[in-house]
Amino acid sequence: MVAKAKSDIVLCLGDKVLRDVAKEPTATSMWSKLEPLYMIKFLAHRQFLKQQLYSFKMVESKAIMEQLTEFNKILDDMENIEVHL
Repeated sequence: MVAKAKSDIVLCLGDKVLRDVAKEPTATSMWSKLEPLYMIKFLAHRQFLKQQLYSFKMVESKAIMEQLTEFNKILDDMENIEVHL
């Protein structure tokens, strides 16, 4: 179970972040190293997503489906970090 947790974390990380935590022996130590990297940015990220949502405007030169996809992505990102509207 521990090995699966570690491999799940590795699969979800990008190359740059993976280099920072790849040498950690356990999933717990990986998580401990990841936490300060992302929890500090959590509030700023939340504010950034709210700003994106509130300033979102339809543009005539873009396709409607493309704009709806972009709008839904913002909503999904907000839901993933538990921002309730």
